[in-house]
Amino acid sequence: MPTKRIPNKKSTRQAAYVTVALFVALILYSIFAEPYPEPPKEVTISEIVSNLEEDNLKSVEVDKNRVTALLKNDSRLRAYKEEGVGIGEYGIDPNKIEINVVNPSKGEIWPTLLTVVLPFLLIGVLFWFLLRQAQGANSKAMSFGKSQARLANGRLKIRFKDVAGLEEAKQELVEVVDFLKNPDKFRRVGATMPKGVLLVGSPGVGKTLLAKAVAGEAGVPFFSLSASEFVEMFVGVGASRVRDLFQKAKRYAPTVIFIDELDAIGRQRGAGLGGSHDEREQTLNQILVEMDGFETDERVIVMAATNRPDVLDPALLRPGRFDRRVVLSMPDKKERLAILNLHIAGKPVEKNVNLARVAGATAGMSGADLRNVVNEAAILAARGARRTITMADFNKAIERGVLGPERRSRVLDQKDKELTAYHEAGHAIVGKILQHTDPVHKISIVSHGMALGYTWSIPESDKYLRSREEFEDELAQILAGRAAEQLKYNSVSTGASNDLKQATKIANEMVKVYGMSDKLGPVTLGEKEELVFLGRELGEHKMYSEKVAELIDSEVRDIIKRAEKRAIETLKKYQPVMEKLVEILIKQETVEQEEFDALF
Repeated sequence: MPTKRIPNKKSTRQAAYVTVALFVALILYSIFAEPYPEPPKEVTISEIVSNLEEDNLKSVEVDKNRVTALLKNDSRLRAYKEEGVGIGEYGIDPNKIEINVVNPSKGEIWPTLLTVVLPFLLIGVLFWFLLRQAQGANSKAMSFGKSQARLANGRLKIRFKDVAGLEEAKQELVEVVDFLKNPDKFRRVGATMPKGVLLVGSPGVGKTLLAKAVAGEAGVPFFSLSASEFVEMFVGVGASRVRDLFQKAKRYAPTVIFIDELDAIGRQRGAGLGGSHDEREQTLNQILVEMDGFETDERVIVMAATNRPDVLDPALLRPGRFDRRVVLSMPDKKERLAILNLHIAGKPVEKNVNLARVAGATAGMSGADLRNVVNEAAILAARGARRTITMADFNKAIERGVLGPERRSRVLDQKDKELTAYHEAGHAIVGKILQHTDPVHKISIVSHGMALGYTWSIPESDKYLRSREEFEDELAQILAGRAAEQLKYNSVSTGASNDLKQATKIANEMVKVYGMSDKLGPVTLGEKEELVFLGRELGEHKMYSEKVAELIDSEVRDIIKRAEKRAIETLKKYQPVMEKLVEILIKQETVEQEEFDALF
């Protein structure tokens, strides 16, 4: 396919440099070159003859009809003789004075070149340079409505085996790969290729990686871009880029188009500002037409990724547009182990590293998070000048990912250190005693992130459902830090502000979302709806009266008070253990799980 040649920016820049250098050289030459002698004085030929007779001449130069006499005082005189008349007829005897005759065929070409030809040459080069720049700007202006999609034609080496976990999602996409590789197999039975595949999942679960694996498995060209690349400040540019993208894809068909973050242009129409002339809506309309409109191509499959499927326009999700919706969930423990094994390949890891334990300690992390944990562990090993990655490096990497970086520069005085120790001891002891809480893995009064200390609990297995008893025990553990302060000092500090915020949120969800209130019963109170033109801001419809609102507030307070009462009762029962734990924390700042369990 012939392509239009675009001016090379590097060669254009070099031409500009050469032009400027020549101009500078010409200026320097004119400044520092040997200056011309003072022009001769115009006289008559008789005056030259008189000076000859008075013996004032050194020499005489004849150039055609021009006679130049050099006096003994180094000044010059110039006169003109008649055409065809010899100089001797004027009384200038060659025997008395040296006469030089200039050869008319010989002249100095370099001064002429530098003073006449070179300026015109430099002006011509300057005009050529400006013309090239104008052509480049014109080319950019003409390509403003062209698609910026990146094409990977046969260069994708990613396969399904390179994507750890996501087995169900891969099974869904195997059929799409088969469509691309063997379309006749499906056409014989009247089946048509799906127009679009929507990958839905949280950030970092591997949506983009899976889309590349589909194109890699099928061995077809892969166009990739972000949805935000369609939208510009000028209305109509996005639609133009969509048309250009699909035209390019049809030339390479069968092919895969991948649009990342589809919700940037695929949000529901009619709820935004700007009416029907909104640039984003026009872009969406063009995508709808290209996928299933007047001119469609069955050999082009559109794959898109989003973590906000709830805000997409219904026209995008109907059959004929995005026929398939593949949900990518967070990896479970088995999948996390497979992802960790994939990322440690080629890295020097010690034999005693227990990746199964690392997988268990990273519940709730995505594939991107796990990759970051492995990379952070490798960085910690390099920082410690070790040649292998140890289990301690993995533990510190997980802590940095979950709790934030360690801040040993924040030094607490003895009073704040003791208060923080009681606070964290309260969390740990209640978390250890209550039945429905996660095992305590580590307690520390070393600052991480914004927290002065932390109690780190790790679940024994992945949880998908939660009971009322689990929520109540979690609330008691969250409020146990404040309860320990109140039990020891008969006062509370600002250190529990985040605990109260978290506890209030859980209690509200128990009452309004999960129906775990005896007074209000199994009802959902309040429905959240996204206001599209306000971005991510959420509005909430009140589906209850003011009287019910008072009951909600009262029930949330009662739930939190009951949880705090349970925490205080538990800590009173195990107060000697709490005192011993505080003593150890003040002394060594960190207590591991084995040492903590030994206290009981």
